[in-house]
Amino acid sequence: MSLLTIDGVWKNFHGHSVLKGIDLEVRPHEVVSLIGASGSGKSTLLRCVNLLETVDDGTIVLDGVELTDPRVNVDDVRKRLGIVFQSFNLFPHMTVLDNITLAPRRVHKVPKERAEQQAHELLARFGLEGKARAYPDQLSGGQQQRVAIIRALATQPVLMLLDEVTSALDPQLVTEVLAIIRELKDSGMTMILTTHEMGFCRDISDTVCFLDGGVLLEKGPPEQLFDAPEHPRTREFLRSVVHSGRF
Repeated sequence: MSLLTIDGVWKNFHGHSVLKGIDLEVRPHEVVSLIGASGSGKSTLLRCVNLLETVDDGTIVLDGVELTDPRVNVDDVRKRLGIVFQSFNLFPHMTVLDNITLAPRRVHKVPKERAEQQAHELLARFGLEGKARAYPDQLSGGQQQRVAIIRALATQPVLMLLDEVTSALDPQLVTEVLAIIRELKDSGMTMILTTHEMGFCRDISDTVCFLDGGVLLEKGPPEQLFDAPEHPRTREFLRSVVHSGRF
């Protein structure tokens, strides 16, 4: 049974189709990676799932609720989703603790004491227990991205969307963020992620999807897609990745 079903989704910007009939199912506890060149539609697809973009055609269903129904309550949908972008988007004037507890307290109406207790538990879980009172500009980039992921987790989402969460980091900081994603997988979190980290993608994914020009050209287990891709464009993309030294 699928947790998320994307059926025939199209998205247009100024008369240009950036998503062209995307079909995808995500099962509970599955990790799905979206790969492809910049501009292939990966980030737009995540934004459509989170209702940051309006779908022009097709349907998206999360746990039995059609997100693309115009009558759906957007705030209710976003309570069930966690999304993390490549830019950390932390509030610079708020401490780490306040950044993490803002949504649980304001949106989910969690009492302050309980929200802070949960935040401290998450910070300890991901090696940031001493940073609760720090401000974002006092943290490294890797620490800021870990806080952004923790902030998304604090609302206890059923699905996490991770959009190139390592692309803004120095190479030496990438490992600590990837470790968090691996820990989330081990804990059973359902995730869709876009990434240029092909080795990590192969290691962590249950399903890999190759997008090209807004079309989902190929999907399958990582060993099939990376070792024996069927579509010529997939093979071409992977060759370019290997040639660039990113795999």
